[in-house]
Amino acid sequence: MFAKAFRVKSNTAIKGSDRRKLRADVAAAFPDLGTDQVSVLVPGKEELNTVKLYAHRGDAVTVYVSGGNPILFELEKNLYPTVYTLWSYPDLLPTFTTWPLVLEKLVGGADLMLPGLVVPPAGLPQVQKGDLCAITLVGNRAPVAIGIAAMSTAEMLTSGLKGRGFSMLHTYQDHLCFSRRSGDKSSLPSIAPLALNPPDLEKEKESITADPAMQKDLRCLTLEGEDENGGAQQQMCGRKSLSEASEDSNFRGLNPDPTDSKTLQEQMDELLQRCFLHALKCQVKKADLPLLTSTFLGNHMFSCCPEGQQLDIKKSSYRKLSKFLQQMQQEQIVQVEELSKGVESIVAVDWKHPRITSFVIPEPSPTSQTIQEGSREQPYHPPDIKSLYCVPANMTLLFQESGHKKGSILEGGEVRTIIINYAKKNDLVDANNKNLVKLDPILCDCILEKNEQHTIMKLPWDSLLTRCFEKLQPAYQVSFPGQEPIMKKGKICPIDISLAQRASNKKVTVVRNLEPYGLDPCSVASILQQRCQASTTVTPAPGAKDSLQVQIQGNQIHHLSRLLLEEYRLPRKYIQGLEKAPKPAKKK
Repeated sequence: MFAKAFRVKSNTAIKGSDRRKLRADVAAAFPDLGTDQVSVLVPGKEELNTVKLYAHRGDAVTVYVSGGNPILFELEKNLYPTVYTLWSYPDLLPTFTTWPLVLEKLVGGADLMLPGLVVPPAGLPQVQKGDLCAITLVGNRAPVAIGIAAMSTAEMLTSGLKGRGFSMLHTYQDHLCFSRRSGDKSSLPSIAPLALNPPDLEKEKESITADPAMQKDLRCLTLEGEDENGGAQQQMCGRKSLSEASEDSNFRGLNPDPTDSKTLQEQMDELLQRCFLHALKCQVKKADLPLLTSTFLGNHMFSCCPEGQQLDIKKSSYRKLSKFLQQMQQEQIVQVEELSKGVESIVAVDWKHPRITSFVIPEPSPTSQTIQEGSREQPYHPPDIKSLYCVPANMTLLFQESGHKKGSILEGGEVRTIIINYAKKNDLVDANNKNLVKLDPILCDCILEKNEQHTIMKLPWDSLLTRCFEKLQPAYQVSFPGQEPIMKKGKICPIDISLAQRASNKKVTVVRNLEPYGLDPCSVASILQQRCQASTTVTPAPGAKDSLQVQIQGNQIHHLSRLLLEEYRLPRKYIQGLEKAPKPAKKK
């Protein structure tokens, strides 16, 4: 279902009543979860978002995201756990095991065929057709996929483990896990199998040796499936015992590096410190002070984040920027003050502090802001926008001599050439003053108002051309690198940035008209959510067909200005509303 990129319709913070309803739905769908476990899965106060999206096949899916990771998704009123949830509750669903080489096929969109199953000594779990099941790899109990059983366990065994076993819904490494819009790209954890005691294991080996049918079950046969493009897939897995396969899995990168003992939180703490020191050493100057802490984070710390990594304070031990800066203030690196109510600013920096002076600036690497397109990331390049002019019906006579008719679209230079040639060809240039042009009946009808037609007989060249351009209808051409130019009538709408007041008396920043400039509102919302550390929502733009608007909590125009002008390099004339940015804090 998520083998290809999906389209996000909206991303909103869940309401309290909806949070309670979700808890009840989870408890009903997964009765094996206790009340405490349901409360941990659906937290009471931590951030929890509802993401409504359309899968590449058109399915409408609701995804529940907690801590940046999708934990549940709802399809046709059925609730399903993601692999992130199953890593915490590996026994939540009946579990079937397959071989490591099969995972790549599942990620590509194939269903799991019965010959790809590994039958454990205790036999297959008992399921009915239509039951939701988890899929694990040999040697690791951490689920890598979930799917719907295509037949009951009894039917599987009767078929001799042939045919389609499971219709896959979601896999580790699919777009739900590894896209920029969801999932933190966590490595597959290692959860040890439920091992038998050595004496019991020997007995099981003896029973397997004595039972030819069990020997047949333990062989890994051919996996046959169908990928997203309808092509057949085959992969011979070889014949290995469970113990041999378990040993091999440790060398295929299925488990995290055992030598890395740092937790994800500790790694995020290190990245936070690194970006902080890098920003102070290379970007912030004394003249920038006082500097809003939110501006310091969005404009300086994020830009110092190494390529390929993502700074997320909520995943650090500090959880909030204010707590982190308090720690830095205790170390006497910076001084933070509240210059206005509820708004903190950095007012002083000790650039001679040993931690700043000893910080080694990492090797620079060329980076460019990217916008997701399909399943690949491509650099964003601003479009080339050219103003054009369309010939209206009342000016057809003026342009028909040059071979143009009503609706013809011309560039500015072409219009000038046509007007100049028309005047010269019809001997309209004043013989006594070459800067004046006599107006014949066609020019009078085209460029003069009715009350001027009997009073104005001549016009200067610049006035004549200006009036012609004003009477022509506007049009424009947008050209993106490697694509055919797009021509449209009318004026291109600028990116509109506005501030709105919500019922809770809180301000939100609203951004419209991103699509004509090749910007995906969902991708822009994701970037702003990260940089502003504020919730974002993508909704249909009122009064606009097939257009979306982005809402960001608070006045985030400074962040938008930096993103659109400096990173995307869009001309300022195509952006309106930048003047509404908050005023910088005044020095005491």
